[in-house]
Amino acid sequence: MNKKTIEDVVVKGKRVLVRVDFNVPMDGTRITDENRIVGALPTIKYLIANGAKVILCSHMGKPHNVFNDTLKLNKKEKAKIDALPAEEQEAATAAALEKAKGDVTKFSLAPVAARLSEHLNQEVAMAKDVVGPDAQEKVDALKEGGVVLLENLRFHGEEEKNDPAFAEKLASYAELYVNDAFGTAHRAHASTEGVTHYLPAVCGYLIEKELRIMGGALEAPQRPFLAILGGAKVSDKIGVINNLLEKVDVLVIGGGMSYTFQKAMGGKIGNSLCEDDKLDLAKELLAKAAYKGKRIVLPVDNEAGDDFKDDCLHITVHSQEIPEGFEGLDIGPVTREMFVNEVNRAHTIIWNGPMGVSEFPTFAVGTKAVAEAVANNPGITIIGGGDSAAAIQRLGYSDKVTHVSTGGGASLEFLEGKELPGVAALNDK
Repeated sequence: MNKKTIEDVVVKGKRVLVRVDFNVPMDGTRITDENRIVGALPTIKYLIANGAKVILCSHMGKPHNVFNDTLKLNKKEKAKIDALPAEEQEAATAAALEKAKGDVTKFSLAPVAARLSEHLNQEVAMAKDVVGPDAQEKVDALKEGGVVLLENLRFHGEEEKNDPAFAEKLASYAELYVNDAFGTAHRAHASTEGVTHYLPAVCGYLIEKELRIMGGALEAPQRPFLAILGGAKVSDKIGVINNLLEKVDVLVIGGGMSYTFQKAMGGKIGNSLCEDDKLDLAKELLAKAAYKGKRIVLPVDNEAGDDFKDDCLHITVHSQEIPEGFEGLDIGPVTREMFVNEVNRAHTIIWNGPMGVSEFPTFAVGTKAVAEAVANNPGITIIGGGDSAAAIQRLGYSDKVTHVSTGGGASLEFLEGKELPGVAALNDK
């Protein structure tokens, strides 16, 4: 996709609205993982260095209530209270507003503004609202190279509804829009798609990198081209499998989704995770691969446990001979070696999804083996967001792969070949 970037437009002296992804995990007011903040820094620093007046906006979590110039209940909550007997409404309203105050504190972006100030070595002004008087005042006060962060976009129900009036008000702060939040690019929200109707729209460095590296791998890969898919369900990745079978040479399937394929081939999988309503689909995908001359590589042995916990009794068994009372929780030693050999032969690799229940150390061995092999591969290696990205980061291999995608759902939809609304809305070169 040939989209304009921040380097294709003049930013000096302009107010620039930047959609970033600061939806970081929090423990109270403490940020526990700041990778998304760090990921946004190149774009923000470029704008500062080139004299833009930077207005950052992001969501954080899923707050229950909206937050305008004053705290108020959203329509759903208000309708619920209006349905109560009149004598109960006042107390119910007070309780709901009290809860909303907690939501504002819990989901506020204020800790992000403080941490971002440290990263940039300059103050990032924190607005108390999104489209209210405080945000307007702070935007008006911006000087070249200055930065303001608006409060959580999702304090407004209009954000996810892509409300035109809300998008227009958001856009009114700026003369240019930059989207650098790939993780939300698959959603047509006011801050990702709506604002592009009112402003010239370009991408930042993060989205540019996603499109260049992932798009390049899908369209013109260095071969052999290998895709590794894991995770729980076939149904989550039907579109991905279908699209990748058109492009890859080899498709490796591990994780919970592999057991549906094993059962479809007549295997016994004990209590393993299985989507019985997708057995015919699994057969069709195997037949499609055979017809197209593509190899689907499935586990031949698994680590199976008698309970879904780290310290359960576990055995190593053939993948189609898992006994009753046991469930597959990781790939086995023969499969690990087999999958690693596939990785070693490949020149382009896309990996999405763990090979087992990687949150349990006992059953993280397969995921770790694949991660290590991918990290050591000298070719193009792309981690498609989600749990596999978390695994790569946890194991310390992030800097050894070509690219770790910042989007979970967005990465999957991109791998499916779907058009992402937040990308499609940006200006073409």
